[in-house]
Amino acid sequence: DIRQIIVALEQAKSSKDLPTFIVAHTVKGKGVSYMEGNYKYHGSPPASEQEYHQALKELGGE
Repeated sequence: DIRQIIVALEQAKSSKDLPTFIVAHTVKGKGVSYMEGNYKYHGSPPASEQEYHQALKELGGE
């Protein structure tokens, strides 16, 4: 929910006395069939050009 993210960022910016962090409960690779929930793709790019193009297609970018 983008609205919740915006509110959290605004609240974090207004806190001047203490460090702030935001916890986001996300699904890694969401929207890409072979990446979603697969820890191997956390912080890693697609393994091949074919995977890259498949990811773009599944995310509506191609």
